[in-house]
Amino acid sequence: MDAKVNKKDLNWSELGFQYVKTDFRFSATWENGKWNDGELIRDEIISIHEGAPAIHYAQQCFEGLKAQTSADGRVLLFRPNLNCERMNRTAPRILMPQVPDEMFLCAIDEVVKANYAWIPPFGSGASLYIRPMLIGVGENLGLKPASKFEFRVFVSPVGPYYKSDGLAVISLAVSDFDRAAPSGTGSYKVGANYAGGLMATQKAQELGASEALYLDATEKRYIDEAGSANIIVATKDGSLITPKSDAILPSITRRSLMVLAKDKLGMTTEERSIDLRKEFSSFDEAAACGTAAVLSPVGKIYFDDSWHNIYKDGETVGPVMQDLFDQLVGIQMGEIEEGYGWVKEVSV
Repeated sequence: MDAKVNKKDLNWSELGFQYVKTDFRFSATWENGKWNDGELIRDEIISIHEGAPAIHYAQQCFEGLKAQTSADGRVLLFRPNLNCERMNRTAPRILMPQVPDEMFLCAIDEVVKANYAWIPPFGSGASLYIRPMLIGVGENLGLKPASKFEFRVFVSPVGPYYKSDGLAVISLAVSDFDRAAPSGTGSYKVGANYAGGLMATQKAQELGASEALYLDATEKRYIDEAGSANIIVATKDGSLITPKSDAILPSITRRSLMVLAKDKLGMTTEERSIDLRKEFSSFDEAAACGTAAVLSPVGKIYFDDSWHNIYKDGETVGPVMQDLFDQLVGIQMGEIEEGYGWVKEVSV
């Protein structure tokens, strides 16, 4: 594709995290035990049977990643192979066919290239969000797997998940709801997990928080994750810790941040159970992290009927989270040499 294609006339710096229709998306169908080749299409509307298990029984899963424009004009993806790996871990859990690795990765490349004009320019603060999804679309009524599935990849230019003049500081409120049980689907990226959390987020926002924070379903003591992101905590002894639980999503962003904290910041890192009430006084900094939000420092947490500030003002961005954010975004934007093979260039 000609890299000189004119960009769309958008106010890139003012974009929010909302859907914007782009020109092309990829669609492939699984039926009778095999995938077809798939193709780029223009129609953003999915037409499915009214008995489709995706509608009635939430037989569907999805992924999220971003394409970024570097200072020299390259289009970069961050660890897309892990999104493929995670979707193909999720699919069998809800009895869906795995998407071939080559199809998954090629579909992303094709859709990004076909929508080059929609990729935000370097320095705009925006990116091209990529949503691979797998849904059960076949005719059905009883509680059983679909007979037909669609794999689709669409893209949308987006701004920051949390609007802010700088690095967004958010607040969390501990939820009375359980996100998932340890042997449930909490560690899989299925849509039902998110639908179940909508009320928790609403209740947290009614308290003045940005998002809900879930504790473990068994004892209501240990941090699991936020409504739309994983949690990392910098402790006063210089460690970076993150919750260990069978009920939380294996975040690609969190995994990467833990590596950077150890290798670039020289911190001791550990994945373990974190008792919120007993250990809160040892928190020096905390953040929510994920593809959409990247990294959002947590200034305060609401629990036991009151707010508890991590910093006295509840609004400070600490040096550890700032460094981690700068390292990760620098790698994703191609400004920092990472040495891990995390960044993949899309040839446009």
